[in-house]
Amino acid sequence: MATKTKKRTKKTTKSKKTTSSKKTTPKKTATKKAKAEPAKKSATKSAKPKRVSAIDAAAQVLKKTGKPMRAQELITAMAEQKLWTSPGGKTPHATLYAAILREINTKGSAARFTKVERGQFEFNAKAKG
Repeated sequence: MATKTKKRTKKTTKSKKTTSSKKTTPKKTATKKAKAEPAKKSATKSAKPKRVSAIDAAAQVLKKTGKPMRAQELITAMAEQKLWTSPGGKTPHATLYAAILREINTKGSAARFTKVERGQFEFNAKAKG
Protein backbone atom coordinates (compact mmCIF):
# COMPACT_ATOMS: atom_id res chain seq x y z
CA MET A 1 0.00 0.00 0.00
CA ALA A 2 2.91 2.31 0.53
CA THR A 3 3.75 2.15 -3.17
CA LYS A 4 0.28 3.33 -4.09
CA THR A 5 0.62 6.46 -2.00
CA LYS A 6 3.99 7.21 -3.55
CA LYS A 7 2.48 6.94 -7.02
CA ARG A 8 -0.31 9.28 -6.06
CA THR A 9 2.11 11.90 -4.82
CA LYS A 10 4.11 11.64 -8.01
CA LYS A 11 0.95 12.13 -10.08
CA THR A 12 0.00 15.21 -8.13
CA THR A 13 3.41 16.75 -8.58
CA LYS A 14 3.23 16.10 -12.31
CA SER A 15 -0.16 17.72 -12.55
CA LYS A 16 1.11 20.77 -10.70
CA LYS A 17 3.92 21.13 -13.21
CA THR A 18 1.59 20.91 -16.17
CA THR A 19 -0.88 23.38 -14.76
CA SER A 20 1.80 25.94 -14.00
CA SER A 21 3.07 25.83 -17.58
CA LYS A 22 -0.37 26.53 -19.06
CA LYS A 23 -1.07 30.02 -20.26
CA THR A 24 -4.33 31.66 -19.43
CA THR A 25 -6.33 32.92 -22.38
CA PRO A 26 -9.14 35.46 -22.27
CA LYS A 27 -12.67 34.12 -22.64
CA LYS A 28 -14.30 34.54 -26.00
CA THR A 29 -17.75 36.06 -25.65
CA ALA A 30 -18.18 36.81 -29.34
CA THR A 31 -18.58 33.11 -30.18
CA LYS A 32 -21.40 32.72 -27.65
CA LYS A 33 -23.31 35.56 -29.28
CA ALA A 34 -22.73 34.08 -32.73
CA LYS A 35 -24.14 30.73 -31.61
CA ALA A 36 -27.29 32.31 -30.21
CA GLU A 37 -28.17 34.13 -33.45
CA PRO A 38 -28.65 31.04 -35.70
CA ALA A 39 -31.09 29.61 -33.16
CA LYS A 40 -33.38 32.59 -33.73
CA LYS A 41 -33.21 32.13 -37.50
CA SER A 42 -34.13 28.43 -37.32
CA ALA A 43 -37.27 29.22 -35.35
CA THR A 44 -38.55 31.54 -38.07
CA LYS A 45 -37.47 29.18 -40.84
CA SER A 46 -40.04 26.47 -39.97
CA ALA A 47 -42.07 26.96 -43.16
CA LYS A 48 -41.66 23.27 -44.07
CA PRO A 49 -44.51 21.01 -42.98
CA LYS A 50 -43.47 18.48 -40.36
CA ARG A 51 -43.01 14.94 -41.67
CA VAL A 52 -45.32 12.31 -40.25
CA SER A 53 -43.56 9.37 -38.59
CA ALA A 54 -44.29 5.80 -39.61
CA ILE A 55 -46.09 4.97 -36.39
CA ASP A 56 -48.28 8.09 -36.63
CA ALA A 57 -49.15 7.25 -40.23
CA ALA A 58 -49.96 3.68 -39.22
CA ALA A 59 -52.33 4.99 -36.56
CA GLN A 60 -54.07 7.15 -39.16
CA VAL A 61 -54.44 4.23 -41.58
CA LEU A 62 -55.82 1.90 -38.91
CA LYS A 63 -58.25 4.58 -37.74
CA LYS A 64 -59.55 5.10 -41.31
CA THR A 65 -59.89 1.42 -42.22
CA GLY A 66 -61.28 0.24 -38.89
CA LYS A 67 -60.03 -3.31 -39.41
CA PRO A 68 -56.92 -5.16 -38.16
CA MET A 69 -53.89 -5.10 -40.44
CA ARG A 70 -50.39 -6.54 -40.53
CA ALA A 71 -47.27 -4.37 -40.58
CA GLN A 72 -46.54 -5.12 -44.25
CA GLU A 73 -50.10 -4.16 -45.20
CA LEU A 74 -49.77 -0.96 -43.21
CA ILE A 75 -46.57 -0.01 -45.04
CA THR A 76 -48.21 -0.45 -48.46
CA ALA A 77 -51.36 1.41 -47.36
CA MET A 78 -49.28 4.32 -46.02
CA ALA A 79 -47.40 4.52 -49.31
CA GLU A 80 -50.65 4.41 -51.34
CA GLN A 81 -52.22 7.18 -49.26
CA LYS A 82 -48.93 9.15 -49.44
CA LEU A 83 -48.76 9.47 -45.67
CA TRP A 84 -45.30 7.95 -45.28
CA THR A 85 -42.71 6.31 -47.53
CA SER A 86 -39.65 4.39 -46.51
CA PRO A 87 -36.43 6.40 -46.75
CA GLY A 88 -34.78 3.40 -48.40
CA GLY A 89 -34.64 0.82 -45.63
CA LYS A 90 -34.83 -2.88 -46.44
CA THR A 91 -37.34 -3.86 -43.74
CA PRO A 92 -39.62 -0.94 -42.84
CA HIS A 93 -42.35 -3.40 -41.83
CA ALA A 94 -40.09 -4.88 -39.14
CA THR A 95 -39.29 -1.41 -37.81
CA LEU A 96 -42.97 -0.49 -37.73
CA TYR A 97 -43.87 -3.77 -36.02
CA ALA A 98 -41.25 -3.16 -33.32
CA ALA A 99 -42.39 0.44 -32.82
CA ILE A 100 -46.03 -0.62 -32.41
CA LEU A 101 -45.09 -3.32 -29.90
CA ARG A 102 -42.92 -0.84 -28.01
CA GLU A 103 -45.83 1.58 -27.73
CA ILE A 104 -48.19 -1.15 -26.55
CA ASN A 105 -45.70 -2.31 -23.91
CA THR A 106 -44.86 1.17 -22.60
CA LYS A 107 -48.30 2.81 -22.66
CA GLY A 108 -50.44 -0.24 -21.98
CA SER A 109 -54.16 0.45 -22.38
CA ALA A 110 -53.44 4.08 -23.34
CA ALA A 111 -51.61 2.96 -26.52
CA ARG A 112 -53.08 3.82 -29.92
CA PHE A 113 -52.84 0.17 -31.01
CA THR A 114 -54.09 -3.18 -29.76
CA LYS A 115 -52.77 -6.54 -30.82
CA VAL A 116 -55.61 -8.65 -32.16
CA GLU A 117 -53.83 -11.75 -33.39
CA ARG A 118 -50.27 -12.74 -34.08
CA GLY A 119 -48.88 -9.95 -36.24
CA GLN A 120 -52.17 -8.06 -36.54
CA PHE A 121 -52.93 -4.72 -34.98
CA GLU A 122 -55.99 -2.51 -34.87
CA PHE A 123 -56.63 1.04 -33.75
CA ASN A 124 -57.50 1.39 -30.06
CA ALA A 125 -60.57 3.64 -30.00
CA LYS A 126 -60.34 3.95 -26.20
CA ALA A 127 -56.94 5.66 -26.41
CA LYS A 128 -56.59 9.43 -26.69
CA GLY A 129 -55.56 10.60 -30.14
